[in-house]
Amino acid sequence: MKGNNNLFQAELVNEALKQSFIKLHPAKMFRNPVMFMVWVGTLVMAGVCVWIAMGEQNQGSLVYNVIVTAVLFITLLFANFAEAIAEARGKAQADSLRKTREETPAKVVKSDMSNVKGLFTLKSSDFLLTTSNQLKKGDIFICEPGDIIPSDGEIIEGLATIDESAITGESAPVIREAGGDKSSVTGGTKVLSDKIKVKVTTEPGESFLDKMIALVEGASRQKTPNEIALTILLAGFTLVFIIVTVTLKPFGDYANTPITIAAFISLFVCLIPTTIGGLLSAIGIAGMDRALRANVITKSGKAVETAGDIDVLLLDKTGTITIGNRKATHFHPANGIDERALIKAAVLSSMADETPEGRSIIELAGIDPLSYDVKEPQFISFTAETRTSGIDYENTRIRKGATDAIKNLVTNAGNTFPAEVAEKVRGISQNGGTPLVVSENEEALGVIELQDIIKPGIKERFDRLRKMGIKTVMVTGDNPLTAKFIAEKAGVDDFIAEAKPEDKMNYIKKEQSEGRLVAMMGDGTNDAPALAQADVGVAMNSGTQAAKEAGNMVDLDNDPTKLIEVVEIGKQLLMTRGTLTTFSIANDVAKYFAIVPALFIASIPTLQGLNIMGLHSPESAILSAVIFNAVVIPMLIPLALKGVAYKPIGASALLRRNLLIYGLGGVVIPFIGIKIIDLIVSIFI
Repeated sequence: MKGNNNLFQAELVNEALKQSFIKLHPAKMFRNPVMFMVWVGTLVMAGVCVWIAMGEQNQGSLVYNVIVTAVLFITLLFANFAEAIAEARGKAQADSLRKTREETPAKVVKSDMSNVKGLFTLKSSDFLLTTSNQLKKGDIFICEPGDIIPSDGEIIEGLATIDESAITGESAPVIREAGGDKSSVTGGTKVLSDKIKVKVTTEPGESFLDKMIALVEGASRQKTPNEIALTILLAGFTLVFIIVTVTLKPFGDYANTPITIAAFISLFVCLIPTTIGGLLSAIGIAGMDRALRANVITKSGKAVETAGDIDVLLLDKTGTITIGNRKATHFHPANGIDERALIKAAVLSSMADETPEGRSIIELAGIDPLSYDVKEPQFISFTAETRTSGIDYENTRIRKGATDAIKNLVTNAGNTFPAEVAEKVRGISQNGGTPLVVSENEEALGVIELQDIIKPGIKERFDRLRKMGIKTVMVTGDNPLTAKFIAEKAGVDDFIAEAKPEDKMNYIKKEQSEGRLVAMMGDGTNDAPALAQADVGVAMNSGTQAAKEAGNMVDLDNDPTKLIEVVEIGKQLLMTRGTLTTFSIANDVAKYFAIVPALFIASIPTLQGLNIMGLHSPESAILSAVIFNAVVIPMLIPLALKGVAYKPIGASALLRRNLLIYGLGGVVIPFIGIKIIDLIVSIFI
């Protein structure tokens, strides 16, 4: 996805030039009130040119009026080009994505074999060969090394290394596996090793890739609330300057100063905010495009804008702040308990545990669970409510899980929870580990120690978020001691320990009720409600389908600190829009001093003092102003597409900096530009 960053590739420019003319259709122009008025003014000037050609003597020379008309027409083309070049960049991204969506063979498991466990027991006669566009939600297919994954899905058996470069642009393969929060696979990616069984999670035409294509093409782009508000503001400015221009007519009559239609329209076009009006759509499209180039798919421009204003960021600990695959490192038996008894209970309770943590327990023990030969086992799955999992067989009940959950199990049965187990739990937690307590028939046997690995460089990233004024909150199911250790080591501002899905929701609602904007990052199904509730929900591409559907952004790189870039892109989008609006309105000062004296200088010689630029003649002054008004739009296109540079230096400092550069610059640059154009124009007039 990280394509060519060259703003003006030849093929994109050619497409944008064609679209610049197509966008002159009145139905398209009407969506932008400012440029629509320029379009109307251009048509009026074309009519004036015909009128002069038919013999009208009081509207100036035909050449002068034709030049004004041509410049206004070019202004429209430049404004359309700004929007078209931004759209063309998105369409180029969509074309590259379409190449990964070509019809792909799919090995669909026959319905009578879909529940059979054991990938390598399936024979070629057990599945049907079909194509990706025939797959339906709920179908199960097999992928082997070298296969292109035909559709979005969840791995339900096996693990594999997968090349996601067609989607993410990153060449390094990733591991996807059944169980946990890294089970999601995307259609168009390639299996490099091993074999997986995948369940289709989307209907045809609704895959993640299809949605990405629609988004980057702009087919799903709607104007954001900020953009709508600014459009209304610009329409208001336009209405004000219509009134200003119209009222000049009686002043001209009173001063016995004939004012031509060309002069009226030139003044009107130069005073209304044509610069920001011409660049407004391009800025919004470019914001989504910059997010895409950062490997973040946004479901709306509103999400990007909102990211620029967030106050609180919630991050899931596992897989977000930590690397994710916690590993079992030690078995700690209770006093009087044989270590072998603890290991047996730990292994049996993990027999059906497909999570990386469960497999690491068996790996640490070095024992095949099947070697215990238990009769008629019943496996108890982990849930967020019970926070335990385990196995029942014969007259034995084994559970492993969170300390308080197992403690309640033990004490509710009338047994005593060993003090040395509680002490070991505290020690593991204080050292940043995660304790899992194991019980057999409601008696505590000991503790399994799991260790988290914090992602490198994450503390520095959180420091940057703090400088932006964003509070970071870690969300984890761990006990408070472990959560506190990880939070301090990672550098987050706050944490929620022993969190259930509703705890995340309640925290987000509480912050929102106090007027704060909240962003949430997560990758698991249990994160989906919070992702949907948050103002900005960023799901990991490696996460579950539920998480990706609930969020309004998807991070293709699975980088928990990517929100820093998203925040900067959002702030950059808002700043770019604000600074170019400031620049556009500041331009009016110079244009006023160019055109208004030119209109009345012949009948009111004292207005010569307002001609501070020393412009050659009324005609050259008007032409210079409208030419500058036109050429400033393409000059600002690179800035609109790239965005104004953002630095985390505080809102007031940023405001002063941008007012100095773009406010003062918006006043000074037109004076210089109009004067230079006047010197050139005066040679030919």
